[in-house]
Amino acid sequence: MTAAVTHDPPPGAAGLPDRPLIVTEDAELLDDLLRLCAAAGATPEVHHGVPEHGDGWQSAPLVLVGDDAARRVGGAPRRRGVVLVGRDQDDPGVWKRAVEIGADHVLMLPDGERWLVDRIADVAEGVGRPALTVGVVGGRGGAGASTLACALAVTSAREGVRTLLVDADPLGGGLDVLLGGESADGLRWPAFAASRGRVGGGALEESLPELHSLRVLSWDRGDCVAIPPQAVRAVLAAARRRGGTVVVDLPRRLDDGVAEALAQLDLALLVVPADLRAVAAAGRVASAVGMVVRDLRVAVRGPYAPGLDDREVARLLGLPLAGEVPVEPPLLRPQGGANPPGTTGRGPLARFCANFWERALVEAGGTR
Repeated sequence: MTAAVTHDPPPGAAGLPDRPLIVTEDAELLDDLLRLCAAAGATPEVHHGVPEHGDGWQSAPLVLVGDDAARRVGGAPRRRGVVLVGRDQDDPGVWKRAVEIGADHVLMLPDGERWLVDRIADVAEGVGRPALTVGVVGGRGGAGASTLACALAVTSAREGVRTLLVDADPLGGGLDVLLGGESADGLRWPAFAASRGRVGGGALEESLPELHSLRVLSWDRGDCVAIPPQAVRAVLAAARRRGGTVVVDLPRRLDDGVAEALAQLDLALLVVPADLRAVAAAGRVASAVGMVVRDLRVAVRGPYAPGLDDREVARLLGLPLAGEVPVEPPLLRPQGGANPPGTTGRGPLARFCANFWERALVEAGGTR
């Protein structure tokens, strides 16, 4: 059981020491808290009361106070990020003691173990602002969604932003191939199929292939074509906790795994060629995606059929217009001097991507 008392979590955890403080003399409780810290990848500092040097109490990003120690810390300065941990769920006095020490939360073991592991892991990872997460989906087959997703990710990385490109389409041929890195070392989606609960953001990032200054989560050449939705949720949540930007290349079909990916998005771009059949097909995709994604915008790709322009396509679909995706020669894997999408930083596609990120970051409240 966990319950909030009065305060918000401490802000700016990314700039604080990553050692939580444990205050207890209860040996059994201490063993449990040390075990949970180990599961979260954190090494705590342990005291029987408020540390003699008061700055330890103030500077720790998270303070876990055993119920046995509540009276001993009652005179400590008030601060955020204090959790009162106990075992007796039937003790009504625990709420009074929590208020007396200014605790943010009351947590009872063993019920609250998963919540506490997540909270400690946030401290260990230095969680700050989550990544701006953008999905790209084609309004019909061959719309150029994968090309745009790669170009957006490469452009973000070229600007020095931590960037992860996620291939959520197992039948798309692999974004690592599009980036010329099909043989690069690192894990692919099937390695995460058994993931449940919390995945470490740092460990995820380090395990993936690095191509063009960004990390790529793609598919291998095996038979696996579906990842359980719990694994999709865990992996994308870990990616978002690292900050920066995450770009997700999405299939046009909607299954449970894709729905989990859509639920993690801040916004999605629907790439629609400017002809009537493509607009009709895109309308069906928009209806499905729009049930999950709060912010869905249309990116129109020419050439235009008679009577159509980018604004008319957006009007027909009833979606905000993200802009016109420039037409460039086909961009395939590097061969014969060709470059993956967006790598040169020149040309109309690169300019479209740079302008998109500039607008999106401003809307999201600044740099990531």
